[in-house]
Amino acid sequence: MIYRFKFISDEVDGFVRVIEADSSATFLDLHKAILESVGYPDNQITSFFICNDDWEKLQEVTLVEMDASSEYDNMVMQDTTLDALLGDEGQKLLYVFDPMFERAFFGQLSDIITGQSLEAPKIVRKTGNAPNQLQQEDDIEKIIKDATGGGLDEDFFGSEGYNDDELDDESFSSGSLEDLEQY
Repeated sequence: MIYRFKFISDEVDGFVRVIEADSSATFLDLHKAILESVGYPDNQITSFFICNDDWEKLQEVTLVEMDASSEYDNMVMQDTTLDALLGDEGQKLLYVFDPMFERAFFGQLSDIITGQSLEAPKIVRKTGNAPNQLQQEDDIEKIIKDATGGGLDEDFFGSEGYNDDELDDESFSSGSLEDLEQY
């Protein structure tokens, strides 16, 4: 059986990757095909997340074994076949390629082709350019500028002339809980 996956990005318009893989292939095989399709090096601790229809994460499949809470099974890409967790057309998954900022491709098991098999995953469609694999310093500065309305003021963390003596102990101890109730 062949699984056809479609991956898109919410960062880049027109980005689409369609990859076919045998249902008995591992998540590691799919991971390598995704990296090949976007030209990313294999140097990040990536993860797949099986999601519900609302994109809520249900099950993680990690590149390497991680300490996980006892609430979830620890599943590793090289040991987990696609058909162990996927089996319904329309099933959703995330492929987190930038773990620091949790940036991901949104994927869907778009088609199941019965009566056929594949030796290795193959890239069927490759449209648009992939986003940068990792956030660049310029991107982070832009995010800060957008969030703060222009960037951080140099005095954001206080002035260099800060002096402990400017604070007196009475200022902190003179209030009471009753004073707070008036607000």
